[in-house]
Amino acid sequence: MEKGRRTLLSNHGRVFVYVAKHPRCTMEVIAREVGLSQRGVQKIIAELETSGYVVRHKDGRRNIYSVRPELLCAPAGQDHAVGDLLAALGVTS
Repeated sequence: MEKGRRTLLSNHGRVFVYVAKHPRCTMEVIAREVGLSQRGVQKIIAELETSGYVVRHKDGRRNIYSVRPELLCAPAGQDHAVGDLLAALGVTS
C-alpha cells in the first residue's frame, strides 16, 4: 500500500480478513499482500490469537490459521459476530 494512503480497515482488520480468505498463507505472503512488514504481521497475528479471533494450527512446519466467526466484534459492534463482518466483506468459510 502506498504510504499516506487511507483505508477503511485497520491493519488488524486487513490481516484478519486476509487470513480468513487464505488460511494456509505464510507470514511473508500476508505481509506482501496487505502492505505491512513481516514483523508487523507476526505481531498482529499474535494479538489476534491472544484475543481469540484467530487460532493457529501446525501442519508440519507450516501454520494454518482459522478464524472464529462466532465471536462478537468488540467493543463498538457488540451486537454483531465477526462472521457477519466477514460475510459483508464477501468472505465465506
